[in-house]
Amino acid sequence: MHDQLRIVLVGTQHPGNIGSAARAMKTMGLGRLVLVSPQRFPHPEAVALAAGAADVLDNAVVHERLEDALADCSLVVATTARRRTVPIPEYSPREAALRLVQEQASGQVALVFGRERTGLENEELQLCHASVSIPANPDYSSLNLAAAVQVLAYELRVAALEHAPAEADRATTIDELPASHEQLEAFFAHLAELLREIDFHKGKTPDIVLQRLRRLFQRARPDPRELRILRGIFSDTQRLLRKPSDS
Repeated sequence: MHDQLRIVLVGTQHPGNIGSAARAMKTMGLGRLVLVSPQRFPHPEAVALAAGAADVLDNAVVHERLEDALADCSLVVATTARRRTVPIPEYSPREAALRLVQEQASGQVALVFGRERTGLENEELQLCHASVSIPANPDYSSLNLAAAVQVLAYELRVAALEHAPAEADRATTIDELPASHEQLEAFFAHLAELLREIDFHKGKTPDIVLQRLRRLFQRARPDPRELRILRGIFSDTQRLLRKPSDS
């Protein structure tokens, strides 16, 4: 199950939490673990707390940057314990699980967990398409990382069992799939470059405008062909801007 779905742990401080998360994953049929800048890994404590899920640890992939961990993903959902200032769609655990399971039938997807104490930074959240929060007791909402992984892994398993995708629903070509995270980030960089060249921001900070445009295109889920068309427009516009005038 979930060959296309990865669990991503960012900046995990305690190796035991990595092992416990691996155990939580394996009990629900998940095997793809990706670690971003873990403070201590590999580590004997991780193996001890994996309790039979050492194969998940052995196959774990480690990256230094979250961007690299998500490069080939078409849908990324971030877990967060509190409302953030970053404008991002919010799903319930059941909604998030269903979206991820449906999307993984035709592309790579990721569920991202942040640091034990501080979670994900706003810059990291901006790399994600949506967020999910576990509706814990508001009077005592502290949830261990591995426990959070277990809750959402359970929801993923339920969604997979109840909504197994039909083979006919799979896209038939690469260009019919939503663009990958890497393709979108290259598009956003090109868009930012063009906006600077046409002086769109008029000396004002570009952050808010770029953040809103990022959300717009992440909601639209363009495919690679559509991004190529847009980037072709950008390139032609830049070429005309740089062309010396006849005068």
